[in-house]
Amino acid sequence: MTKPLKKVLYLEDDPHIAEIAMIALQDIGGFTVLHCATGADAVAKVSEFSPDLLLFDVMLPDMDGPQTLQAIRQIEHCDQLPVIFMTAKAQTHEQQQYIDLGALTVILKPFDAMMLGEQLTSIWNSRASAQSRDRSAA
Repeated sequence: MTKPLKKVLYLEDDPHIAEIAMIALQDIGGFTVLHCATGADAVAKVSEFSPDLLLFDVMLPDMDGPQTLQAIRQIEHCDQLPVIFMTAKAQTHEQQQYIDLGALTVILKPFDAMMLGEQLTSIWNSRASAQSRDRSAA
């Protein structure tokens, strides 16, 4: 049985979007969340926070979400952290690029704040079910 989703490292540079998402994730979703406004901050804090899941905006002023993920993947014990990207870029080929980088999925902005926590839990549980099926088939 896979452990439940509890800790989320959330990377978002827009303070208004971050405020809404933090309410959605902590107050409604019940997660422990560390918000970082820059990729460099996320890279610096990921090991100490030890998240279950990375939730990354794509477009950021320093390193973008994919670059931040690449840097985190170089850190010991962080190479397998699951990631979900959030973006306003809705074109299918762009979303597929993020999936190809290893993202579980892409959440489109604007997101539904009332459903965000439930959405993450659903994605997390689907991933756990798929991993369980893969182990059973092996």
